[in-house]
Amino acid sequence: MVESAEPSAGLPTAAEAMEWIGDKIDDLDGSSAGSVHGFFADAESGEPTWLIAKLGRRRPRLVAIPLSGCAGGKGRVWIAQERKTIEASPVVDPARPLLREHELTICSHFRIGEKVGRAAEVADRPEGAVTSRPMAG
Repeated sequence: MVESAEPSAGLPTAAEAMEWIGDKIDDLDGSSAGSVHGFFADAESGEPTWLIAKLGRRRPRLVAIPLSGCAGGKGRVWIAQERKTIEASPVVDPARPLLREHELTICSHFRIGEKVGRAAEVADRPEGAVTSRPMAG
């Protein structure tokens, strides 16, 4: 794995991100949208890429949220999406890596075009490549 000297602009470091685990998540409107379950990190750089959110209590689901749209502090994480967008997000397994195609599907759900942000970072990687791995706590 290639280590990056600095995280992407505006993103928390791996250590900062791990401190968010268990924090409550508020959506764009300030409504409660779940809690932070974990993170995925870029398979090449090791830098955090996706926040894994736990939604619901009776039938909890785990979904990935673009880390580029998150900010944390004082036991809360704010996300730049509405709750309904998060609830419709593709489910992820936090114990398994994300493949290029899965990441592009998640990016598409959040309207991240293939020429910007995380989609641009993974679009040129080989089909079937592991692009993000679960972060160890």
